[in-house]
Amino acid sequence: QVQLVESGGGLVQAGGSLRLSCAASGTIFSINAMGWYRQAPGKQRELVATLTSGGSTNYADSVAGRFTISKDNAKNTVYLQMNSLKPEDTAVYYCNLDSFNSYWGQGTQVTVSS
Repeated sequence: QVQLVESGGGLVQAGGSLRLSCAASGTIFSINAMGWYRQAPGKQRELVATLTSGGSTNYADSVAGRFTISKDNAKNTVYLQMNSLKPEDTAVYYCNLDSFNSYWGQGTQVTVSS
């Protein structure tokens, strides 16, 4: 079983920064990719950023240039550095690990005030 534990969410003013962390633990045979998704109230969950095991990244157009995804392979941890935050970035952010199965964290709330 794989567990994903997110941390780093919180309340920040527009223009500020936050860094989310997601630590994976359990029996992990291989990782295809890890990533971050978010879900705002009344909206569907959407991709924010992904990072493959080969190092390729993919960002949503709305966050490209402001957010950076990175990982520490030794710690099985993925990070999301979020800069120049906007009120529209307010959402619950979920970590995802894509392996033989897909695993999700419990989510961490990010609130950006105007």
